Amino acid sequence: MEMSELVPYIGWIITAGFGLGAMGILASFQTTRMKIKNGYPLEGMWGQSLKPGSDKHTAERVTLLTQENAQLRAELGSIKDRLVNVERIVTDGGYHLGHEIDALRDRALTGLKDKGEA
Repeated sequence: MEMSELVPYIGWIITAGFGLGAMGILASFQTTRMKIKNGYPLEGMWGQSLKPGSDKHTAERVTLLTQENAQLRAELGSIKDRLVNVERIVTDGGYHLGHEIDALRDRALTGLKDKGEA
């Protein structure tokens, strides 16, 4: 096809291009309108939030999550304290001595069982 054959259709081609562009813009407006109407957060071109939700429900949820976070941090602190105590007990020299005493007691009991005295 030569260029001279396309000249009569150039108006239709330009109109179709503008029509498709206008439909794309209208579709974008409609999508944004539906997001706003149904409470979805608005996002930018790369997914970043344009208008973070700041309604009462979101504020209550943030408050509850903050309180739960504080409780979990306190619980984690108490668990760390307990772990320090357990580590001190396990690494303490008396703990090993206790195990040695238990081992000797077990050996003595097995010796008595072998003789039939236990």
